[in-house]
Amino acid sequence: MVNNKDGTMPVLEHLSELRLRLAISAGALLVAAGICFTYIERIRAILTLPLEGKQLIYLSPPEAFMANLRLALFSGLVVSLPIILHQLSAYIFPGLTRGEKKFYVAVLFGIIFLFSGGVFFAYQVVFPFTLRFFLQFADARLDPQFTISEYIGFVISFHFAFGAVFQLPLLTWALGKLGLLTSQFLRRHRKIALLIMLVLSAVITPPDIISQLVMILPLLLLYELGIIMVMISEKKRLKVQEE
Repeated sequence: MVNNKDGTMPVLEHLSELRLRLAISAGALLVAAGICFTYIERIRAILTLPLEGKQLIYLSPPEAFMANLRLALFSGLVVSLPIILHQLSAYIFPGLTRGEKKFYVAVLFGIIFLFSGGVFFAYQVVFPFTLRFFLQFADARLDPQFTISEYIGFVISFHFAFGAVFQLPLLTWALGKLGLLTSQFLRRHRKIALLIMLVLSAVITPPDIISQLVMILPLLLLYELGIIMVMISEKKRLKVQEE
């Protein structure tokens, strides 16, 4: 690796390193997806546990294969994510100051922790409740049957949506730490935030009113948690200024 006299890396070196790290990340994703495809039945069994024994169906010859392939790619992304994040961090870390590195690490671990918490909460609590609500409309003349592609798509989008919205406290904390957001502003605009949450839940959740409603309560709680985190950040910043 060749650096300029001022210690910076030439543009071509940056592009070469970026291409290498993207290639490593893509290779890790493909290998992980291939491994997950060999265990696709076990992965699918975990996702279908909330169905309580009901079988999935497929309506066209390639539907099952394409659904399994999509699930393998998504599972491979989850498995290879540590490698991808390591490559990303290794690329941008040299250009950060010491304070920026600490902030980056805190945000990165916060994203992972909150996203995992959102997915776990959705899988253990909200998703089974949502399925039970929909299944209660079954009767002797109405038998619920789910196609594999629709069910896997619903599961992935549902859990990803909860993982995404659980980033709200981290986002407000980061903006507050940068001085772009205050706890007073958040408290004063609660009604506007509620309207935004309603629109957001309608956009990122599957297109049914139940999924949208069950997301509102976690969003409200996360919004209040974000206010508390911003207040803590403000107090620390004020203490540093006083010292």
